[in-house]
Amino acid sequence: MAAKEKPKFAMYWAASCGGCEISTLNIGDKILAVDEAFDIAFWPCVADFKVKDVEKYPDGYIDLCLFNGAIRNSENEEMAHLLRKKSKILVAFGSCASEGCIPGLSNLTTAEATLRAVYLDNPSTDNPKRVLPQPFTKVPEGTIQIPVFYERVKSLDQVVPVDYVMPGCPPEAHQIAAVMDAVITGVPLPPPGRSIIGAGNVAVCEECPRQKNVKRIKRFYRPHEITPDPEICLLEQGIVCMGIATRAGCGALCPRVNMRCEGCYGPLDGVEDQGANMVAAIASVVEEGSGPLAGIDEAELQRRIGEVMDTLVDPAGTFYRFNMAHSLLMRARFTGDSAEKGVA
Repeated sequence: MAAKEKPKFAMYWAASCGGCEISTLNIGDKILAVDEAFDIAFWPCVADFKVKDVEKYPDGYIDLCLFNGAIRNSENEEMAHLLRKKSKILVAFGSCASEGCIPGLSNLTTAEATLRAVYLDNPSTDNPKRVLPQPFTKVPEGTIQIPVFYERVKSLDQVVPVDYVMPGCPPEAHQIAAVMDAVITGVPLPPPGRSIIGAGNVAVCEECPRQKNVKRIKRFYRPHEITPDPEICLLEQGIVCMGIATRAGCGALCPRVNMRCEGCYGPLDGVEDQGANMVAAIASVVEEGSGPLAGIDEAELQRRIGEVMDTLVDPAGTFYRFNMAHSLLMRARFTGDSAEKGVA
């Protein structure tokens, strides 16, 4: 009697740092269960696979594909379409794939400015001829082709339909193991359609043990400017902790070690824009300046509030650190700039 064929597993790394791959390997001895339960069809980070091998697979051949990384260039987009076609279940794995994450912050500027910062205006780059990467370059041996660098970073679901999202930067090992177990054992997953898996449905604050006394904020501090009380809510101490606007699931790991939540698990259910949600939360706890409020006019009140808000450094990079590409803003707009320049 022939052995039952194993389901096929794939994992791909687009515009990201590689932390999602490491986190997957960090599931410990569960990785043995994955190896026992799945045949690896494509995982170029850990084994020698070629794109042409994937192209030859029948459509839907891969049972589970974890796609990590944002869509930064034409190769990322081509692989997204290919793996969507070849996969039964496609998971936007980690913050880069689900929200754009750190690569998405380049949407605050242009592709040209990004390339100049990396290849020309960088003290650690030796580029005396001031050469910038080009999609096609002729050399004596022939023509070299590299991916087209897009004007805008996108999340995976802005390019192809996604079945599930597993947030985190990176997702925690216990999340990955739980989802793997569900697929291996046949436990039903939520209905597909960008459903969140492996994370909670409340705010990080609900997992955080710090005391919350609903104090008013008189100024904001950058993390290096203050040594916070380890028992009191970081936001109430003037440190912009994103926990109030961020989905739980990590166990509030950062606040537990006196570091602010950066927001990597993305927005809560029903929230379209995590950054805007955080701005609203901040507005509700800002102290209206110093001194009595009775009798002051609106202009003076705005000035006092402005004094507090002026202590908040880099609001765009703080509120949209992980979700710029998937926010309502998506990217900055520039006079005379095409919003879709370089995007297929």
